[in-house]
Amino acid sequence: MSSGPLRRAQLIAPFGVGALSVIRDGTSVITCGLDHWYKQEGEVETTDIQEFKIFEWRLQKRLNVSHFRLPPDFRKKWRNEEIPNCYLTIPVLRFPKWHYCQTCHTMVELPLSVRGRVKCRECEKNGKTRYVVQVPFVAVCDQGHIQDFPWREWVHESSNPRCNEKLKLISTGGATLAGQIIKCSCGAQRNLGGITTAFPNGSTLLSEKLDKNGYEYNCKGKRPWLGSDLESACGRPLRGSLRSASNVYFAQVYSSIYIPRGTNKVPSELITLLEDPPLSTVINLLSKTGQDIKSSDLRDLHGLLLKPYTDDQINSGLKIVLGKEKVNNEELSDNIEGEDQETQFRRVEFNVLCTEKDEEQLKIRKNNITQYDPTISKFFSKIMLVDKLRETRALAGFRRIFPDNEQSLEDMKALLWQDYEGIKNNWLPAYIVYGEGIFLEFNEELLQQWLKQNKADIEKRIKPLVDRYQQVQQDRHLRERIISPRFILLHTFAHLLINRLTFECGYSSASLRERLYISDNPTFPMGGILIYTAAGDSEGTMGGLVRMGKPGYFEPVVKRALENAKWCSADPVCMEMALRGGQGPNSCNLAACHNCALVPETACEEFNMFLDRGLVVGDISNDKLGYFNTF
Repeated sequence: MSSGPLRRAQLIAPFGVGALSVIRDGTSVITCGLDHWYKQEGEVETTDIQEFKIFEWRLQKRLNVSHFRLPPDFRKKWRNEEIPNCYLTIPVLRFPKWHYCQTCHTMVELPLSVRGRVKCRECEKNGKTRYVVQVPFVAVCDQGHIQDFPWREWVHESSNPRCNEKLKLISTGGATLAGQIIKCSCGAQRNLGGITTAFPNGSTLLSEKLDKNGYEYNCKGKRPWLGSDLESACGRPLRGSLRSASNVYFAQVYSSIYIPRGTNKVPSELITLLEDPPLSTVINLLSKTGQDIKSSDLRDLHGLLLKPYTDDQINSGLKIVLGKEKVNNEELSDNIEGEDQETQFRRVEFNVLCTEKDEEQLKIRKNNITQYDPTISKFFSKIMLVDKLRETRALAGFRRIFPDNEQSLEDMKALLWQDYEGIKNNWLPAYIVYGEGIFLEFNEELLQQWLKQNKADIEKRIKPLVDRYQQVQQDRHLRERIISPRFILLHTFAHLLINRLTFECGYSSASLRERLYISDNPTFPMGGILIYTAAGDSEGTMGGLVRMGKPGYFEPVVKRALENAKWCSADPVCMEMALRGGQGPNSCNLAACHNCALVPETACEEFNMFLDRGLVVGDISNDKLGYFNTF
């Protein structure tokens, strides 16, 4: 297969397992499953997997895996140098399989493994040299499956057509799909109008109207990224789609900010040492034997590395690494009842970000809140400067059509493997990036006071948004979640701040990200946002973002962000849309548009949904509605 270079981070998202991409010779390919990674084509297996293993203790526990692996980088051999893991590539397969000639319009189906450009046989018969290209349409379902569009079934209006005559795909030049016509040599023809249509009950026009006899044509459960055309039980409605459509693939990326595991007895440096090779390799091997691992076992092999630490420290560190003992932050999170897994996961980070740290991979400074302008500082309890952080991003599966549904984590992970139940090493691909950031903890007392004094007005304002999401959630079988005023406020403010910081800190808007720490738990409330940059191999820790969090720099940024939020360039339309049906994705935004509160999708955790400037600065009729109404 013709190849094209991709950055390692892109193999996590957006071109991970099961994703479609177009390589440099114009071929559309689908990224193969994890069974085929780290293999050298046509050679004896010589890959040293240990080089690619990475560890992130919290994320491993969250995703129930033993470790993560970096996507391989491509290397060539040099003369007499010994270079490990050379010529490793991520395999891809040609998809869709159906092709057509742009001259004679004849269609042909080719295997997934075909390489290079393929000539049109019909044109060759007439003495012409033409190459076939892949059709622009595929069929997908909401359980992650994808298959070639059912051309024969569609044109013959039958779930099981018997005709095998030649097909032709002809464009009449129309602006809609009805201008695309599929013809069969037997005389049957049909346009593609409506193939992308879906109904509120979850069914689709393709499934309901393909067969003229009324039989439903549903998903066959095909997974071409695993290298076969085998079918599996699915039966979900099938929807036609352009292969380049943005809803064909949604990578499910789970991320974690590295939190040191040290305790009063065990330094965090020792825990990091035990988690990384070569000690982690020894620990994993010994743990598989079932015997208790002692400090003496490790000293015999790597005594020099462990020389600065006592046996008691090493034994306690082993208990932490092996999950037999919890650190303080884990215990606090687990003791809070009624919180979902993701909120508990974030709470650990929240607790650490609220304190000063000076670790190798996490450096946090605290500025005295009294050093800031009182007109701004009163809205926050803490302003923390994160000089360095490490984020691990892991691909745990993918979805199609909708970015969220009722699929479980295990269901998504199973999509990455041909034989998920039989895999020996439970791992996922991941990538590590370093960055910097600003962490803001909102003034909980002032926040509660705002929620209490404006309860009726706030609930009335966000009710249309909540109702719309609940309707979408029922129609699309999305996961249930609570859309609270606290959540909308913090999320919107994070967007406003990101948009303003791009003018001040030197980073592009796509390089900044938000991370929300929100809980309405009455006993242990949580309200914080982390604006950070972790752009991997392009931008890291230049220091510009941290500088904007210092006294004298932070206040003007916030003031300008709030001033801009009071009047959007699309107002009064933008503000009035809050009362006229909403706007944005799934109409789940109130006063928020591209001119004021939306950010690049890579920067937002919620696909630019659940935003409203009204809860930040108020609206035209009621300025007290906003949390920052007195700045």
